[in-house]
Amino acid sequence: MRIGIDLGTTNSLVAAFVDGQPALIPNALGELLTPSAVSIDDDGNVTVGRAALDRQLSHPLTTATTFKRSMGTAHRRKLGRREFAPEELSALVLQSLKRDAEAYLQTAVTSAVVTVPAYFNDRQRKATRRAGELAGLPIDRLINEPTAAALAFGISDREDHEPFLVFDLGGGTFDVSIVEIYDGIIEVRASAGDNRLGGEDFNEALVSLAQPRLSIDSKRIDPEILRTRLLAAAESCRRQLTHQDSGEFALTVGEERFAITIGTDEFEAQVAGLVTRLREPVLRALRDSRIRANELSDVVLVGGATRMPVVRKAITRLFGRFPNHRVHPDEAVARGAAVQVGLMDRDVHLEEVRMTDICPFSLGVEVGNFDQRGVLIGGQFSPIIRFSYDLSGLLEVDTFIPATGERANLVIVDEEGAMPAGEIEKRRTALAALKVHPREEAANVALLARAERAYEDHLGAEREQLGLMIQQFRSTVESQDPRAIDEARGHFGAALDQLEAERFL
Repeated sequence: MRIGIDLGTTNSLVAAFVDGQPALIPNALGELLTPSAVSIDDDGNVTVGRAALDRQLSHPLTTATTFKRSMGTAHRRKLGRREFAPEELSALVLQSLKRDAEAYLQTAVTSAVVTVPAYFNDRQRKATRRAGELAGLPIDRLINEPTAAALAFGISDREDHEPFLVFDLGGGTFDVSIVEIYDGIIEVRASAGDNRLGGEDFNEALVSLAQPRLSIDSKRIDPEILRTRLLAAAESCRRQLTHQDSGEFALTVGEERFAITIGTDEFEAQVAGLVTRLREPVLRALRDSRIRANELSDVVLVGGATRMPVVRKAITRLFGRFPNHRVHPDEAVARGAAVQVGLMDRDVHLEEVRMTDICPFSLGVEVGNFDQRGVLIGGQFSPIIRFSYDLSGLLEVDTFIPATGERANLVIVDEEGAMPAGEIEKRRTALAALKVHPREEAANVALLARAERAYEDHLGAEREQLGLMIQQFRSTVESQDPRAIDEARGHFGAALDQLEAERFL
């Protein structure tokens, strides 16, 4: 069976097209969102998802997040004694999503449609395909994230729509697409974006605002550990600012707790430069599509970072209207990936639907021209429209020489980022050899990781109490008594809920 995957910077989702509708698939914890995080514990076991994200605070040197931003580069992350390429970390996330889908659907998953930012280049798209190969999950199609969101939006009511704009601001990337739906055809008119702009950048801005006011002696703590805790505090503060006028930026370092309050006005002033950067891709997409802002029938919000009031206010000012958030911002892309699965499988419920996408980049070759002195000046760009993308956005070239009638076709291969078949198999075998926590133990692993995170974030009697609860729960887990483990997990989870709720009272 084929599945659809939103492989995100912050969170990932998996879906299937079932009974004429996209169906989101829960993970082993019963949650739809799986954090794109990978961690390795002291025994060498690999943890993916919520437990890995919680371990980032307590074990930052053996945990990796936001590795999607490094896709298509030679950057590697060292976790413990081993280094991982970005596509290897993404492969571990894909493997986890594949296991969740197989458990939910009760059938083998053979391939997937995976979404990528519209502004991912050829190298980044090929790295994503390699991640699928390393995961043992062939990727049949790569689909642009805003295009997937447009599919979810368009299929929801099956009605024609005048041109509308998909505004997709996720954890690590920003994409804009202008789409039109008519007579069952979903046509992407233009795409633009910024691969280095997302919710993570707003967190970084909060860190820059808060750190000088916290008076932390940075010499007393490992820089990587300090940075991890600052970013975790920023994420928590940003989420608070989404729903209220102020947020607490707080973290624990050693035996000290540092905290300040940040107001909405301070935050908005700090991120003004990031908000300004949202304008240019929007304007570029409008120019490319030759559509005026007042001709748009709707502005559809996608991506968790669009929840920020500062972003929604900027969109309202830019378009002179309130945006549409009818489609769930976290779920739209995964739902669209599932719709694409239905289209590829020729599902009868979608037999009248067609989709056309566009190339988000101008394509061409390097040329040289002679200046007035007869000196050849190279490094100039000449657009060529014989170039084309395949269905996954990978580059092909068709050439025709009128003088001879000669034609040729080739697929552009980026040798710098290419990986020989033997190397892919070697890496896939190495990943398969890693010890992964069994799916049935996910709830226990996640609860312990959450408790260890809370332990690092509390002091005094609360920390001592948490340490005792962690020891007791570990002892219960080691007893291998299912009934006792389930009962202990319920009590332990409730105690953590109460402890965390009291923090914000």
